[in-house]
Amino acid sequence: MRGYFGVGVEGISKEANVGNLVRSSHAFGASFFFAIAPDVDIRAMKVSDTSDAFDHVPYYQYENVETLDLPMECSLVGIEFVENSIELPSFRHPTRAAYILGPEMGSLSPELVERCDHIVKIPMKFCVNVGVAGALIMYDRMLSMGRFAERPVRAGGPKAEKEPPKPHIHRRKTRR
Repeated sequence: MRGYFGVGVEGISKEANVGNLVRSSHAFGASFFFAIAPDVDIRAMKVSDTSDAFDHVPYYQYENVETLDLPMECSLVGIEFVENSIELPSFRHPTRAAYILGPEMGSLSPELVERCDHIVKIPMKFCVNVGVAGALIMYDRMLSMGRFAERPVRAGGPKAEKEPPKPHIHRRKTRR
């Protein structure tokens, strides 16, 4: 897959949700995970992190939005269920992105929304769990960044080739 991405949370308060999200981030190949002003014990959330993601994905923690420090040319993408957000199926993911999700019973802070390069929403009737929302965003990124072939026109998967490809023939090098 081209580029890189990180996933973060702001003001999160449930250890299990963070553990679930960091585990999904690890599974989808995130380059880093971060939290802004988390209201959880980071060590306590390892209970729901069954993949030991914190041993494999760098973790960064920031006291507030002002101290958030992302790599150069990394776009900050807020995931927020608001009227003016770009609906996920119409969003082109940046090659270098950091996705940020808000707290369970709230929204991204106005300071963070102001700092975001894009605000995206998952087109649903109501908000879903933070871990589910993060997994949907990462899955959409994986599909849209060209990792897989286009879907076939008909139902089902791609058709297997009728004949297997011919093996490559290695020719001897000629010296002159």
